[in-house]
Amino acid sequence: MPEPGYVVASLVVMGAVTVALRWAPFAFIRVLRGSELVRFLGVTMPVGVMVALVAYTLVDRMGMIGGGDAGDPGGWWAAPLALLVTVVLHVWRRNAALSILVGTALYVVLVNVVA
Repeated sequence: MPEPGYVVASLVVMGAVTVALRWAPFAFIRVLRGSELVRFLGVTMPVGVMVALVAYTLVDRMGMIGGGDAGDPGGWWAAPLALLVTVVLHVWRRNAALSILVGTALYVVLVNVVA
C-alpha cells in the first residue's frame, strides 16, 4: 500500500491538471475567437466525428472487427438498415435532429428487440 503522502501528492497533481485542462479553453478564447483554423474545425469536425462513429459502428456490427459474432441480437443487418432509414429520412425532410433521432431509435429497437 502506498504511503499517505504519496497518495495526497498524486491527488493534488491530478486535481491541478484537471482544473488546468478545464480552464485552458476559457483562457485562450480571445486568441482563438478570430482564428480561421478554429472556424474551419467548427464547421468540419461535427461531420467528421459522425462519419467516424457511423463507419466504426457499421464495420463492428457487420463483423469486420474482431471476427464478429453471428449470434448478435439484431444481426449484421441492423446497422445498415438504420443507416439507410436515417439517410432517406434526412434527404426527404432535411432535418438532422429528426433523422438522427429516428435512426438511433430504430437501431436500438432492431438490436435489442428484433432477434
